[in-house]
Amino acid sequence: MYFRVRWPDGSTQRCYSPSLVVEDYLTPGQTYSVPDFVDRCENALRIAGERVAAKYGFACTAAAQQLTEITEKAAGQPGEVLVEGFEK
Repeated sequence: MYFRVRWPDGSTQRCYSPSLVVEDYLTPGQTYSVPDFVDRCENALRIAGERVAAKYGFACTAAAQQLTEITEKAAGQPGEVLVEGFEK
């Protein structure tokens, strides 16, 4: 599934999770402080990666790469991240 977010600098990012578990951590229309958003994504994408590994027997590089991209984008961003929505 994909989720779209708007960063404090006004840019948007389309993010990917290999599992719907992200719906347990993020709510469309909700804003989160940048550190809270990163923490939520870390938890959701870690669980998503574990689910892929359990099902297919290998690590999910897509979840790890997405978390890296989120963490890099978050660096130096003050304010709040808006979760715009989910795409399945």
